[in-house]
Amino acid sequence: MELVRIAGLPDDPLEAAAAFHVEQVAPVRAATTDLLLVFPAADHTHRGWRLAAVQMLARAKAPLRVNAVAGGSEASVAAAAEYLARAPGLTGQLISLDDAGAGAVIASSS
Repeated sequence: MELVRIAGLPDDPLEAAAAFHVEQVAPVRAATTDLLLVFPAADHTHRGWRLAAVQMLARAKAPLRVNAVAGGSEASVAAAAEYLARAPGLTGQLISLDDAGAGAVIASSS
């Protein structure tokens, strides 16, 4: 699985989507191996365009797989890549990485 790091996109989600399609789609479509796109962390306004792009690329590249992760440390990106390499049925997914986890567990008082 090849990691493709996506960087330098604008903060505005519409501008980011446009830049991604202009600058990144052609090289991704030319790939000859399974891909993991690595997006930087962004707020929720970027999720829709990112997921749609990954899903369309996955359909176009089948039977190769295209997935994406967003945010997280290098260790979490590596762990996600390892997991996806062992999950041949997963494609077209956008996984948000969070090194902080779910946070503290609140115990029930009952």
